Amino acid sequence: MPGLLIKELPPELHARLKQEAARHHRSMTRQALMLLEQALQGGSAKPRVAPPEPVDMGTLHDSEWVYRAAREGRE
Repeated sequence: MPGLLIKELPPELHARLKQEAARHHRSMTRQALMLLEQALQGGSAKPRVAPPEPVDMGTLHDSEWVYRAAREGRE
């Protein structure tokens, strides 16, 4: 199988590739191949969607609250 050597890869790009590979449980080589295949097929990676912001429900459930709730549920 032919190989490819990429010289002078910018450190920022290397770090991003490494993070994405880890996030998808792939090696950096497999991640790079997947991205190349997508780019050459005209498809693009899924658009990044930011996770929703946490919602403040106005309560803090500490261990005492959990203990009381468990005891109340048994009575």
